[in-house]
Amino acid sequence: TLGLKSDILKAMAQPTRLRILELLRDGEKCICEIIPAINGEQSNISRHISLMQKSHLVSTRKDGVKVMVKIRDPRIFEILDKVGLVLKSQIQEQSQLVRSL
Repeated sequence: TLGLKSDILKAMAQPTRLRILELLRDGEKCICEIIPAINGEQSNISRHISLMQKSHLVSTRKDGVKVMVKIRDPRIFEILDKVGLVLKSQIQEQSQLVRSL
């Protein structure tokens, strides 16, 4: 199971993929919406989505000519939110250190 956990965390550990995940927080999106939202190229975005699909973070489906992407398990956002809280705490600690100088 450590290997599987590692695979999921590796799939998330990239800024473009994190941006895609955050865009999907509001629900399913077409790749055609994701590309301009993160100012990316289709081939690059498709590669990132494919990697996240292999790690079971997202799923895709065809809707006519559109490819729709959605989060497989919304609990993934709990992980992202926890990381945000850790970062906030670290920033507050650093701010307190600076003020104490």
